[in-house]
Amino acid sequence: MAAKTKFRGSFTALVTPFKNGSVDEAAFRSLVNWQIAEGTHGLVPVGTTGESPTLSHDEHKRVVEWCIEEAKGRVPVIAGAGSNSTKEAIELAEHAEKAGATAVLVVTPYYNKPTQEGMYQHFKAINDAIGIPIIIYNIPPRSVIDMSVDTMKRLFELKNIAGVKDATASMVRVSQQRAAMGEDFNQLSGEDATIIGYMAHGGHGCISVTSNVAPRLCSEFQTAWQKGDVTTALKIHDKLMPLHTNLFIESNPAPVKYAMSLLGKLDEKLRLPMVPVTEATRQAVRSAMVHAGLIN
Repeated sequence: MAAKTKFRGSFTALVTPFKNGSVDEAAFRSLVNWQIAEGTHGLVPVGTTGESPTLSHDEHKRVVEWCIEEAKGRVPVIAGAGSNSTKEAIELAEHAEKAGATAVLVVTPYYNKPTQEGMYQHFKAINDAIGIPIIIYNIPPRSVIDMSVDTMKRLFELKNIAGVKDATASMVRVSQQRAAMGEDFNQLSGEDATIIGYMAHGGHGCISVTSNVAPRLCSEFQTAWQKGDVTTALKIHDKLMPLHTNLFIESNPAPVKYAMSLLGKLDEKLRLPMVPVTEATRQAVRSAMVHAGLIN
C-alpha cells in the first residue's frame, strides 16, 4: 500500500531558536504550541528555515523529537531529513520515522549536482529504507539542480514518494505535475509570494516561511481558498504580500527571525554564516508587519 498524503493548508517551516549558542528548547516548544493555537495546519521542523545546515546531527534529531512531542498528534509533522549524502539522509529519515513523524521532507542533493538518474537513485534509496511518506523538496535556487517532472513521475511510482514542496516559483510546473501524476500527487508550494497563483493552478497548500510570523493569517488564507472564497483569500493575500517579499530581502531565515523577535517569540540569534539583517531590511520588515496588522 503506497504511503500517500493529503496535506492541505498552511504548514510552517519552523525557525530554530538559539540561546547562549545552543538550541533553545523552551522557546521552540512554545513556538509549536503557538503555531497550533493560531490555526496552522502542519509543522515542518529543521528545513532551510530551521537552519539545518548549521545544526549538529544530535541537535537536528532533538528538534524533530521536540516538535513531535509538543504537537501531540494535533497536526502533522513533516520532519526535515535532507542531505547531499544519501547515507546521511537515510539516517535522518529513519530517525524521523522512529520519533513518530508523519512524513519527511527530503531536499534534492545540493552542491554535488547529481543527474536526474542520481536524484532518482537518491530518493529511491531513502524510499526503500523507511515506511512513511516522503515529500520531495525541489528548490533550484539553493540546490542548483532542478528535478524534472519525468523524474518525479518515476519516483511517484515508489511506495513512499507522496508529493513535492515546490520552490521553483513556476506556475507552469504545478499544472505539468498535475498532468503527469494526477491529483493524488501532493503539491505544496515553497514560495510564499506566488502562493495564490500556485493554488489557482491546483496546489494543495504551502510550506511557509511567512507563517512563522503570521500563522493565523496564513491559515485563514488557506481556509478561505479551500472554501472557494477567493475574494477573502485575495484580501488576506494583499495583507501578507509585503511580508512575503520583505522576509526575503536578505537570506532566509535572518529577516523572519528579526520579525519574530519583534513579536517577542525568540531572541534574534543566528548561526554563522547567517548574520542579523541590516537596518534597511529591519525597516522593510517592520513596515510589512504593520501592513499585515501584526504590530502597531
